[in-house]
Amino acid sequence: MEGGYIFGNIPYPLLTIHRANQTYSYQLNAYNLMNFMEFVSDKFAAINIDHYFNGFIFNKIPLLKKLKLREVITAKVLAGSLRDVNNPEKNDEIIKFPVDPVSGLPTTYSLRGTPYVEVSAGIMNIFKLIRIDLVKRLTYLDHPAVQELGIRVRVKFDF
Repeated sequence: MEGGYIFGNIPYPLLTIHRANQTYSYQLNAYNLMNFMEFVSDKFAAINIDHYFNGFIFNKIPLLKKLKLREVITAKVLAGSLRDVNNPEKNDEIIKFPVDPVSGLPTTYSLRGTPYVEVSAGIMNIFKLIRIDLVKRLTYLDHPAVQELGIRVRVKFDF
């Protein structure tokens, strides 16, 4: 769990810019299908939940039991907002959010009452060091250049 609140009136580059990941590696503490600088907030709460099955499903399948593969599911939820004093749409005295030069659409947003949610299901302990996750983004699918579904890989020694 994580949370934060920023006091005062500040421009968007100094607000909380939520950790995004646009690579193919799976990052535990980032949102793996969020674009860089896609969301900013001055107050937020986040929760990341991982559930490790430790072979509960795969141990019932003989070949997979011998390989010692492990299952994991994850949910990441981010709720936040931007007060009017820090919102460039409602305050003309602060720096505006950046826009895409080609389409003219904004590339940075505030979380407007709907939390950002992504879930994943993964297999870990592949060769005792690889984890592969199928990640699904559930909200804010209407933003430009977002991925709804992705495969991410993490290398970590698991014994």
